[in-house]
Amino acid sequence: MADIYKNFINGEWVDAKSGETFENRNPANWGEIVGIFPKSSKEDVDLAVKAAREAFEEWRLVPAPVRGEIMKRAGDIMVERKEEIARLMTREMGKVIDETRGDTQEGIDTAYYAFGEGRRLFGATVPSELPNKFNMTMRIPIGVAGVISPWNFPMAIPTWKIFPALLTGNTVVFKPASDTPATATKFVEILLEAGVPPKAINLVHGTGNGVGIPLVEHPDVDLISFTGSSAVGKMISQRASKDLKRVSLELGGKNAQIVMDDADLKLALEGVLWGAFGTTGQRCTATSRLILHEKVYDKFVDMLVNSASKLKLGNGLDESVDVGPVINEAARQKIHGYVEIGKSEGAKLLIGGEYAEEGDLKKGFFYKPTIFVDVKPEMRIAQEEIFGPVLSVIKVRDFDEAIRVINGVVYGLSSSIYTQDVNLAYRAMRDIQAGITYINGPTIGAECHMPFGGVKETGNGHREGGWAVYEFFTETKTVYVDFSGKLQRAQIDNR
Repeated sequence: MADIYKNFINGEWVDAKSGETFENRNPANWGEIVGIFPKSSKEDVDLAVKAAREAFEEWRLVPAPVRGEIMKRAGDIMVERKEEIARLMTREMGKVIDETRGDTQEGIDTAYYAFGEGRRLFGATVPSELPNKFNMTMRIPIGVAGVISPWNFPMAIPTWKIFPALLTGNTVVFKPASDTPATATKFVEILLEAGVPPKAINLVHGTGNGVGIPLVEHPDVDLISFTGSSAVGKMISQRASKDLKRVSLELGGKNAQIVMDDADLKLALEGVLWGAFGTTGQRCTATSRLILHEKVYDKFVDMLVNSASKLKLGNGLDESVDVGPVINEAARQKIHGYVEIGKSEGAKLLIGGEYAEEGDLKKGFFYKPTIFVDVKPEMRIAQEEIFGPVLSVIKVRDFDEAIRVINGVVYGLSSSIYTQDVNLAYRAMRDIQAGITYINGPTIGAECHMPFGGVKETGNGHREGGWAVYEFFTETKTVYVDFSGKLQRAQIDNR
């Protein structure tokens, strides 16, 4: 019998009002049902928002250090259950067990960072231009936060959003991806066990149309935090703008790794293998373009093909597996469609480019790691986000051409350069149009205490992670205290 899951609304575990459900299956073994979940609608969203609005009035008054203690307890529980969480995550979204352990660790780190931030949340004290007057700023919570998270990091990304939202005194209505609802449920259970007030966190399962849009458009939702595709992000921005909601969008990427002729090629190889094929290429920070200096192009391509062809595909619960499945059949078809586009555009396919269906692989949605060479920067496979294990290799003559190529896309999330030349490293930091740049490291690997996000069509200027996300979830309030005992007029009586 499959496990039956529920929504968490108004302090209770409940079915969708419609009674409808959907199945969540293992992408490595489509015959395995992970669970059955409520397929919710606007009616369920309305109840969740109402509960969150009611809880806000009390939760916002809880001292931030006390809220931080709850976040720490959540982190402690996650430490105790790390392996349980990781195995559940691998079953429902496919990535290998080492990666889901890492995904869980990101959540733990984010909990402990939130704990510390509960005693910070700094404002500023500023001199007044008038005598006997005190000026300061303070941070205050905003209200009800609608959190919409993706499936590829089903623990890490919700924690990036929900820990800061709660720590700063907001309440939350959480709509997880319908491909990874079980991990989301586990996270909410942990929050409740840690001591988050039941109405302050609400979980509503369902589709984007059924739950996501009603959440974005709800008049009592004050801010939206979304991670997903640029197309959906633009739609959310348009719908939320009607009520002037605050919106944070972390969207797509077409990230590149540059390898210069003086690079440590072994180190660069390790970086691109991890960047391109980790999480089966299903990361917004995945290395989908490799920009090689012409002097090392042939040698590095040989090294790359030799190593990539040895990657082992399979069920992510097998510790020996390097690459798991893609999330579902629609994703696999999209990936294969881009492979066909690449071939039609004249790129040369060296390895991969087809479904992996040998033995037990036929039970799931596996796609072979794929490498194209002779790729031109204007080709669609070098311009558009594929979100799968497909790497496009581009040859350049020098550093300046590499910079033109890396910047020649509509996205600007993550970037990487391998070089021993400190001058080129600093020029890359300055000239690459991206929110993140790694020097001698792959394009993936965020740390919870650093801001995360991008430029151009990768987002709308806000950042997840670090101190920056706490700015998104709070309003800055300016306070003037006049203890002069008389009327003082700024800009008039200060001359």
